[in-house]
Amino acid sequence: MPLSRTIIYLLLFGNLSEDTMEKAIPLQKNSFYTKRLAEGCKYCEKGSKMVLLITGLCPSNCFYCPLSEKKKNKDVIYANELLADNEEKILEEGELMEAEGTGITGGDPLVVEERTARIIKMLKEHFGEKHHIHLYTSLMEKEKVERLADAGLDEIRFHPPSEIWDKIDSTPLREIADELSIDVGIEIPLIPHMKEETIKLLRSACSYGIDFVNLNELEFSETNFEQMEKYGYEVKSDISNAVKGSEEMAYEILEQDISLPIHYCSSSFKDGIQLRKRIMRRARNVAKLYDIITEDGTLLKGVIYAGRDEVENIREKFSISRDMIAWDGEKKRIETSPFIIEEIADKLPYRCYIVEEYPTADRLEVEMEPL
Repeated sequence: MPLSRTIIYLLLFGNLSEDTMEKAIPLQKNSFYTKRLAEGCKYCEKGSKMVLLITGLCPSNCFYCPLSEKKKNKDVIYANELLADNEEKILEEGELMEAEGTGITGGDPLVVEERTARIIKMLKEHFGEKHHIHLYTSLMEKEKVERLADAGLDEIRFHPPSEIWDKIDSTPLREIADELSIDVGIEIPLIPHMKEETIKLLRSACSYGIDFVNLNELEFSETNFEQMEKYGYEVKSDISNAVKGSEEMAYEILEQDISLPIHYCSSSFKDGIQLRKRIMRRARNVAKLYDIITEDGTLLKGVIYAGRDEVENIREKFSISRDMIAWDGEKKRIETSPFIIEEIADKLPYRCYIVEEYPTADRLEVEMEPL
């Protein structure tokens, strides 16, 4: 094993055996996998999967559910950050990010099975059969899953409710996994106080027709914070929402005799790699000529808080070409290049800023620098 990899693992988890370190194939941000990655994960790693929340409705009540207030227990559809009030918008968002696949999530997609099947077919018809679609569900309902497979679903990831992890043999999961013709996985968060139940679940799954296991670092969110605190959990650092002890648990599980391919996905990998690459793909298609795309995929622009009728006056006064200044009707402001705004801000009687924002549908602003 290369020395650098050994040193990294020993620094992070000094009590690991050499055999354990040999099992783990490292990814960025402390993530790793053994044997092979699930096909859906390969697209996520590239940032080429659209995240499709098909509904916020879910019969499970997981204490760690991170879903936001605007989505949780609401029958809404979000394609990435876009509220899709009609299904055509799903395709538009997929085009804008040059999606090579879609990850369907919720809530629980099986709650709206007919809608989910219809949209799977729509995605395949529009983007082609190679468009890879995976889906997350906590429901083990064989007939519904088979209908989604018939509609074109490529991969399913079961998320059994945590209260049945140590009783998984009494559920239909084995039968479903053994009989489905598509890739079948288990995907769960790493909950430190449920280590024994987690290991029991994974050992049972080794005798099922399960193709892979995905383990996610547990995270705090605005909606699960109170529940997480009840278990005494803390964030692992000042710059992370991840739960202290969750990542260590991933490596502890490697010490167990689990024959299934395992993929551990850290919180920082999801944000720093998957999300960053995904928004970079969208940025290439939505950036105006005057926008600057940063290395993080965000957009830098100059902003003037003046009325629409001032666009032409400012353009003529400072000899700005028409494609380098525009009215933003959504945010009610004039936009231009950061370089231009730096040159003219002190000559204008208006509030001027350099703004950094995400190239996503919600255009979340990261920073506003007044000039």
